[in-house]
Amino acid sequence: MVADLNLYSDGAQQPGEHSRMRILVTGGAGYVGSLLVPKLLARGHQVRVLDRMFWGLPHYALEPGVELVNADVRRLPEAVFDGIDAVDHLAGFSNDPTSEYSPEANWQMNAVATSTLVDLCRIAGVRRFVFGSSCSLYDGTEADGLLDEEAPIAPRGAYALSKRYSEETLLRAVDAGLEPVILRQATAFGPSKRMRFDLVVNSFVKDALLKGKLTVHGGGHMWRPLVSVNDMAEAHIACLEAPAELVAGETFNVVHGNYRIKDLAEAVANELKALGRPVEILDGPLPSIVRNYRCGGEKLAKRLGVSLPTTPAAAVAELVREYGSAPIEQLTHPRYYNISWMELLESMRPAFQAMDNIFEPLEEGVNGQG
Repeated sequence: MVADLNLYSDGAQQPGEHSRMRILVTGGAGYVGSLLVPKLLARGHQVRVLDRMFWGLPHYALEPGVELVNADVRRLPEAVFDGIDAVDHLAGFSNDPTSEYSPEANWQMNAVATSTLVDLCRIAGVRRFVFGSSCSLYDGTEADGLLDEEAPIAPRGAYALSKRYSEETLLRAVDAGLEPVILRQATAFGPSKRMRFDLVVNSFVKDALLKGKLTVHGGGHMWRPLVSVNDMAEAHIACLEAPAELVAGETFNVVHGNYRIKDLAEAVANELKALGRPVEILDGPLPSIVRNYRCGGEKLAKRLGVSLPTTPAAAVAELVREYGSAPIEQLTHPRYYNISWMELLESMRPAFQAMDNIFEPLEEGVNGQG
């Protein structure tokens, strides 16, 4: 359901506990948000979720303390900031394929909308603003070794460029009293109520279950920084709740570890083999765009004591338990793949428009009636 914008009651802080907040989570029905919002509720926060609900209503829709606002982040309702103490901004296109599908929409959602949110925070007096950025900003750099937050960045492509624009917008707002926290997130993995099978570890599990084969391109020697989606949600909570002196104006890499693609394929194959389901690993051609970089996440651990312990192997085991017996129709459903779901919704738009006409009552006198 979509509630009105006056749900909240006073959330008094209990002795010895973190301050209860009213938090606006944009994109809160997505892959990360589906885990983040229930965690925030469990910690006593009240949450207003702004989302287009592309994948349907989230599983937590009827939980006490949550309010759903079905809206586009590019067209925000006037009262959406009423009573809000902090913002966690997850909305927007989430990878290169979706961003390249419509670069203009990507720029509006991932760049312009962030700038608008910053302006509205200033007007509403909201200070804490946690932003889900991306480690893809490091992708084009030629620096060697682990890349920390001080390493040079070289964003390439519509997605990374829009994230960089948003970072710069947020950091400029520090002088105006905003407390932005930028989280450069590694590639996520693991189960979520709004599942995605278009991420490398999750995709390998899906292919292993469906085909018994995994294709590793170019030998799979490319490095990728990774993090569990569940651990990523915990990092967001830590940055929402942390004292300003520890996080305001800071950038943190959110990284569990760095893995070669071939090692990820082997981890998936080994898990399936232990269950009596052998998986063959095949070599494929080198892709046209090769992503190969490693990031360090020590700053987040040292500054806030945040642990991101979940390994890809542990997530693979969990994914196999959850989806090992799923029918092929479930694993291949377009709703688990961002670009496929976008294309499907776009193709169905004329049909929905026609349905509006079908269900409109006819005027008297039409077709000889009345």
